[in-house]
Amino acid sequence: MAKRKVQIEWAMQTHVGLVRRNNQDAVGAEGERGLFVVCDGMGGAAGGELAAHMAVQIFLHEAYRDGPDAGSALSHAVAVANREVYAYAQENPRLRGMGTTLAALSVPTTVAARSKRIPLAIAHVGDSRCYRLRSDTLDLLTDDHSLVAEQIRQGEMTEEEAEASPLRHVITRAVGTAPEVEADLLRTEGLEGDVYLLASDGLTRELSEREIAELLQLHGSSLVTAAEKLVLGANEAGGGDNTTVVLVRIGF
Repeated sequence: MAKRKVQIEWAMQTHVGLVRRNNQDAVGAEGERGLFVVCDGMGGAAGGELAAHMAVQIFLHEAYRDGPDAGSALSHAVAVANREVYAYAQENPRLRGMGTTLAALSVPTTVAARSKRIPLAIAHVGDSRCYRLRSDTLDLLTDDHSLVAEQIRQGEMTEEEAEASPLRHVITRAVGTAPEVEADLLRTEGLEGDVYLLASDGLTRELSEREIAELLQLHGSSLVTAAEKLVLGANEAGGGDNTTVVLVRIGF
C-alpha cells in the first residue's frame, strides 16, 4: 500500500519557575518516532524529580509501535513505567509515595497515500494536559485526574470555587503511587496544521486557556518561540511551579 509521509515539527521547553528550587518536571521526545511525553513529579523534591525522569525514559523505551495500534502501545508503556517507578519506591523507603503525572502524544510517521487525516493517540494520568489548536480554536483533549476536577464534573464545585480551593493540587491518579494505574486513552484524528500542546500544570495554573491560545496564535509560526513565550508567560504570571511544554505541529 502506498504511504504518505507525515511532517512533524516540534519544540519543548521546561523551567523551574520562580519559587521552587528543584524542577520536578521531565520531558522527552523522539520526533523520528512521533512520540512526545511530559511528566510532573510528586513526593518530595528528590522523589518527584526521580519519578518524572524515570517515567519519561521508561515510557519512550516501551512505547514502540510494532503493530498498527499506537494506543495500545501507549497504554503498555504507561503500565510498565508505573510498575517500575512503584517497585523502585518500594525498594527505597525514603522514596515511598513518589509518583508523577504523565501526558503523552503519539503521531504516526506515515499514513495511507490519499489520507487527509492523521490518526493520533493521547494517553494521560494526573493533571498534566493535552490541548489542540486547530485554526483559532484551542480545545482541551484530556480530563484532569484531580479532586477538584472530579467535583466540577459531578456538579459539586464551580470552576471559580476550584480556583480558590486549597485542595486544587490534590491529584487522584498518578504513575508510580500504586501497583497498577489506568491511563486515559484517546484516539483521535488530526488535520494538517494542527498544533498539539502537552503541558504540566505549572502552565495551566498561571495562564488561562484564552491566554494560552493567544500566545500560540501570536507566535505559532515558530514553535520554538511559542514554547519559550508560554513558559515566560507562566513565570511573568507568578511562576509558582515548574512549567513544561511540548508543542507538536503535524502536516504533509
